[in-house]
Amino acid sequence: MAGMGMVSLERRWEQFYRYGASALLGFATLISAAVAQAIGMTRAQMYAAGALVLATVALQVWWGRVRPGLPEHAVPGRVYYCVRTALAFALTFLNPLFSIFAVIGYFDVARLLPKPVMRAGMLVTAVTMAGSEAGGLPPDGATGWILFGGLFVLNASITTAFAHLGVKELEAAKERAATIMSLEETNARLEQAMEENASLHAQLIIQAREAGVADERRRLAAEIHDTIAQGLAGIIAQLQVVSASTDTEVARTHLERASALARSSLGEARRSVQNLSPAELENDTLPEALKKTVAGWAERGGVRADFTVTGTEEPLHDEVASTLLRIAQEALANAGKHASPARVGVTLSFMGDEVSLDVRDDGSGFDPLALPARSGSHGFGLAGMKARAERIAGTVTVESEEGGGTAVSARVPLVRHG
Repeated sequence: MAGMGMVSLERRWEQFYRYGASALLGFATLISAAVAQAIGMTRAQMYAAGALVLATVALQVWWGRVRPGLPEHAVPGRVYYCVRTALAFALTFLNPLFSIFAVIGYFDVARLLPKPVMRAGMLVTAVTMAGSEAGGLPPDGATGWILFGGLFVLNASITTAFAHLGVKELEAAKERAATIMSLEETNARLEQAMEENASLHAQLIIQAREAGVADERRRLAAEIHDTIAQGLAGIIAQLQVVSASTDTEVARTHLERASALARSSLGEARRSVQNLSPAELENDTLPEALKKTVAGWAERGGVRADFTVTGTEEPLHDEVASTLLRIAQEALANAGKHASPARVGVTLSFMGDEVSLDVRDDGSGFDPLALPARSGSHGFGLAGMKARAERIAGTVTVESEEGGGTAVSARVPLVRHG
């Protein structure tokens, strides 16, 4: 509201500078004409005053045309002020009431004249005003001159004070104008920044949606690989044993394992679609589920496998437990599929704010730097394990060498069950 008030004041001053001189001239002319005979103006003085009024009107018309767009203290402004002051002095000389018009010289001198000559312009106006107040120009006798001198000193003192205030007001007006312009520029930049932020926000939403879709695709791909694909591989392996065996009892045992794998895979597939935890963790903790997983894998593959827990066991968040269980299942599946180990060790370690899972085997090993490129049916396991760990800010490292076995180590933050 204060800013609007200042703008309104500036506008009113601008209107005064534009129309004030003409309005004062018209009023002074009417008053002067009304009392011309009463104050003893001769006919010649009246004609001269009329001619000077017409000249002043012409000056105002010219100034009204050239004024728009002129900077302060421009040459046309200086000429206008000097000519107008001279006309005002002459009119006041003929009729003291024309000082009503001459007083305009106090108000716009700071805008029209540069500072070094501004005081001179105001003193000339003070002479005109003092002469009018003393009863007319020239002063009559010694008393008139004394009165004129006193009034001149008074007017000069007042004009000096007004000049100082006018300069200060003009400087303040310029400062306010600069501040308003700066605020407008700041607001414009702020609006532009808000538009850019809105655009960036929209892009971030789109990117977040795309990232969410991609993450869900990776999750489903990993779930399918770790559950359905492994289950089908196990079923095929059991059925191959059945087809190659002539022993009815052996065939029945492997058929039962194949049937159990099929039921388990079907259950995991349903749970993966519903984004639920693995079935192994439905009723068991992670150490218990890992113990059963290792035992089942050892029984199906005929390989010795040991499971160990170190540290103080902590209740883990479901996502952490699911991730470590899936990594263990994938590592065991890879060992059985590619390494042909004689012995496997699985260790779950609780280490303060971190949980680690190590799966080691003494199988054939491989060169980690010479892994084959990922294809549609191979190579997903290691990438899948790393992707699972990274989803919960964890890591997976693989150490292996040909003939020297393989060690898969997963480290994830310990997030307790809520």
